[in-house]
Amino acid sequence: MINILYLTILLVIGFFLAKQILRNRRRAALWNAPFSEYWEILVKQNIPVYHLLPDELKAQLLSHINIFLDEKRFEGCEGLEITDEIRVTIAAQACMLLLNRKPNYYPKLTSILVYPSNYIAKRIERKGGIETVKEQARSGESWLHGTLVFSWDAVKHGASDIKDGHNVVFHEFAHRLDQEDGRADGAPILEHRTKYASWARVLSDEYEKLQKKARKRKRSVLRKYGATNPAEFFAVLTEAFFEKPKQLKKKHPDLYEEIKDFYKVDPEEWYSNSR
Repeated sequence: MINILYLTILLVIGFFLAKQILRNRRRAALWNAPFSEYWEILVKQNIPVYHLLPDELKAQLLSHINIFLDEKRFEGCEGLEITDEIRVTIAAQACMLLLNRKPNYYPKLTSILVYPSNYIAKRIERKGGIETVKEQARSGESWLHGTLVFSWDAVKHGASDIKDGHNVVFHEFAHRLDQEDGRADGAPILEHRTKYASWARVLSDEYEKLQKKARKRKRSVLRKYGATNPAEFFAVLTEAFFEKPKQLKKKHPDLYEEIKDFYKVDPEEWYSNSR
């Protein structure tokens, strides 16, 4: 009986190791494969921030897109036909968050649902033992288990305006990074254990400051939605980091350094060099 159990464990381990080896080989091949000329036209056309990247990061981004599109399934909702433009536009922004990092390509994400425009989602609220179902218009959301949802209109708008600090793809894929440890708490998996203390101190302090500003209706580089909870704070911070890096660095230097250390890129430098 013990031998059978031991053999079963070995077979299971062997299966997952073989699967991992095959996946890594496929990713390596896709990384080095030529990028579709048509897809590159779409990236240049729909992702203005691409033009700010140094050549090394542009090459990285295109290779990441090759892998991402091979591994993720897209589904159109309410009659929307999924096109290369939709897939590439979403993939390019998702992969911006992977530059210079060791990518897992959002391992728990299996499918991406895309609506033509804002869609209606139902939300259950519980107060005093009473459940109330409310309907809410949304442009995107991240489900904890395997799925992301987007409005195509919101995706296009977020990609085209690179300075408004509002990008639904950056926002929802930041949630995916946050959720990789199984929790949506504003604390993604960091590179080293030693970094968690600084991360917690700086982000907690800045989160509280944003909450105070939101209550007093004061202006901030960060959208007030980030004051909702720590998970939303991290997602909103990600949007500002990639779209308002100069303002974020000036107003919140410690926060900028923490998020820069996490993402391993410096968007403020991209924008400065472009001028």
